[in-house]
Amino acid sequence: MRFLFYTHSLVSDWNHGNAHFLRGVMRELIRRGHEAMALEPSDSWSRRNLVADQGLGPIAAFRKAFPGLRVGIYGADFDHEAAAGEADMVIVHEWTDPDLVAELGRIRLTGGRFTLAFHDTHHRAVSAKRDIARLDLSGYDFVLAFGEALRERYLHAGWGRHVHTWHEAADTSLFRPMPEVEKQGELIWIGNWGDDERSSEIMSFLVEPAKELKLRTTVRGVRYPETALRALRAAKIVYGGWLANAAVPRAFAEHRATVHIPRRPYVEALPGIPTIRVFEALACGIPLISAPWTDAEGLFRPGKDFCIAKDGKEMTRLLRQLLAEPAFAAEMVASGLETVRARHTCGHRVDELLAIAASYRPRTGVKRTIPEEAEV
Repeated sequence: MRFLFYTHSLVSDWNHGNAHFLRGVMRELIRRGHEAMALEPSDSWSRRNLVADQGLGPIAAFRKAFPGLRVGIYGADFDHEAAAGEADMVIVHEWTDPDLVAELGRIRLTGGRFTLAFHDTHHRAVSAKRDIARLDLSGYDFVLAFGEALRERYLHAGWGRHVHTWHEAADTSLFRPMPEVEKQGELIWIGNWGDDERSSEIMSFLVEPAKELKLRTTVRGVRYPETALRALRAAKIVYGGWLANAAVPRAFAEHRATVHIPRRPYVEALPGIPTIRVFEALACGIPLISAPWTDAEGLFRPGKDFCIAKDGKEMTRLLRQLLAEPAFAAEMVASGLETVRARHTCGHRVDELLAIAASYRPRTGVKRTIPEEAEV
């Protein structure tokens, strides 16, 4: 099959975690003999910020790290009908411009012989309902939602059986244990500051425990305001800025533990949806302690695959225990690896995607009717 992915960016993972997953899915599709190509806009916010922050070096590094991935850049004059017409399946990410989302649906309805899917991997369905509700998805065959709680939002909007849960996962050809790498520190967190969606949580579940335990700690990520940087310096935490996702496995291997600090919208409104870093960290065999979140779908085995700390005090206690008891850490690592390898690789997600695709056959001129009053 020929797959075409409309993505915000495949080249840049600057504050753009979905690039991690799509790279892994595309690599797995290609490995199985399918064709896969990504299209991203010429004005991609993530790619612009990456170049402004790091220069052009990361673009060349992406092509070296992922030589088999095909990426096209489109502008105002790009022929989307011709591009989509060469594909068997077109998957459109929710950060795609709304006018283009609608245009691709019209192309599908007026003769397109491809299957068209909308891919939602964000909390905007609850935090920016009007933005998502205004999208014209009437020409789409189905929706891929990255968690059951998000799928239910589309069910309420009238999509019925045409919305499928499709979680993110780890690209285990990249994310794997590296026991040969020498440890450089105790704790690492790789995550972006964002829009104050977890500011207090970062302080209580990372900065304060690291400071109290005097851990050699590294933070990597972007969009940290000066107030946050001052707090990191006061805790003697090393801040390293942006880190290419291809370099993350080695960074994990250089440290003895990591933490998961979910964004507040996921904890409060979309339970059961972890960030992709949980899948990637467990695939790398690094012990993980998480701030509170509800594994509503039973993706993991909390307490075995990783520990959950109910507050900063418990995070401090668990980190102390984890670093003092190698057997405890090793048991957690083995359990997390087992779960990821059995259920949460990009290979598993490609299996799921192909099964979903097999249940749809392109039909022209069939418009999906969504109740006008419904909101995602």
